[in-house]
Amino acid sequence: MKILLCILCLSLQAWSQGAATHAAKAARLMEDRLFGDAGAEFEQAIAADPSNNALRLQYATCLFAQGHNAEARQQFEEVKNRLGDSPAVNYYLGRLDLLDNNYSAAIQKLRPLASSPDFPQAAFYLGLAYLGTGAALEGTKYLEQAARRNPHEAEVHYRLARAYSQSGREADAAKEYESYRQSRAEFRATEQVVRACNEDLHNRPLPEARGTCQRVADPNDPERLIVLGQLYGENGAFAEAIEPLQQAATLDPNSFEAWHNLGLSLFRLKRYADARRPLERAAELNPSFFDTLNLLAATLYVLGDDAAALPVLEKAHALKPDDAQITAALEQLRAARKGKP
Repeated sequence: MKILLCILCLSLQAWSQGAATHAAKAARLMEDRLFGDAGAEFEQAIAADPSNNALRLQYATCLFAQGHNAEARQQFEEVKNRLGDSPAVNYYLGRLDLLDNNYSAAIQKLRPLASSPDFPQAAFYLGLAYLGTGAALEGTKYLEQAARRNPHEAEVHYRLARAYSQSGREADAAKEYESYRQSRAEFRATEQVVRACNEDLHNRPLPEARGTCQRVADPNDPERLIVLGQLYGENGAFAEAIEPLQQAATLDPNSFEAWHNLGLSLFRLKRYADARRPLERAAELNPSFFDTLNLLAATLYVLGDDAAALPVLEKAHALKPDDAQITAALEQLRAARKGKP
């Protein structure tokens, strides 16, 4: 999900010249998603103009974009103490409450913003907060609203599909999963920074490409973290893929793609014991995905757990009964298991 940057457009006229110079540079860095460098500029701007609340609000947003949530909360609370309630401050505090699993507090802050054109993603986060409390109907209602307002946001469709599936609305879930796949394809095809990362991974040494690729990531957005992990994995940089995929799985424990790609990367690194749990989780979330079952069966076999590998391989074989390699592996494993408890 994109970071709200509207507050970066606030006027610089009332600022001191030194603060304005640093703030303008920080705003440009934010647009390029160079949040660490932007944060350093904001710190210098605040040092030059410590009483400027608009500047402090921008700095808080920058900290949030870096995933420095405790520091971001401190800055947002400082602005709130100075100015009172503000929709922008409440939006980010609500998102921080959601990340802290404080769903009731998140609902209180986000609900007044759900229909505001200034906060087009508020309904999405409000829906997640309601789902966190177990209020499936309210959560689904706001996710549907978010899907109407953000039809190209892949994560919105994915979360709505999950909500439908959990409510037994499989036909609606299938439609949302298809919208999710289409949105992801659009994202990968059009996002400039994704293309730049992919090109650098192809054409430059990994240490040089890493700087470009880190611009894909958003520490609070599992979708972008998954894309980054996939880019690394598709270019053979499996070790680089681990951290963003682990972060994505932490942010969204129900993300099949986060767990599958994490397990795949660990498998490619021959870290079979570490790959087992992510692949098992991926198989739980999507028990009919052949590639996950195949990887999980291979992992269990390498680990010497033939008893666990056999039923997984049988499921994979049922999905692709004409696959000669799977058939041969299944026959070999059945023969090895014959006579064993």
